[in-house]
Amino acid sequence: MKIKERKRDGVAILELGGKLMGGPDAIAFGDTLKTLIHEGSLNIIVDLGKVSWVNSTGLGILISGYSTVKKNGGELKLLNVSDRIESIFMVSKLHTVFVSFSDEDEAVQSFA
Repeated sequence: MKIKERKRDGVAILELGGKLMGGPDAIAFGDTLKTLIHEGSLNIIVDLGKVSWVNSTGLGILISGYSTVKKNGGELKLLNVSDRIESIFMVSKLHTVFVSFSDEDEAVQSFA
């Protein structure tokens, strides 16, 4: 998995790419979130547009990230969730946890 970080209007956007499957991915994602929180970036969007696959461990990474951000007073939202990943969210009931957007402008403005 690759993580590309950028900021827009005070919102941190993490663009993930490849497969989200745990192991080193979990550490990299967690470290990135902890750094953002430490820097005071509490509004975070995770862009899943370039993620080709998520397994159960990958879901755990997203849930853990969501919890970490929420515990520190922030919000984590998702962007560009594919139909395949959305169906996994529906089956696992995670669609009730994560707020997701298909438009980056809407996602960024949702923090206002």
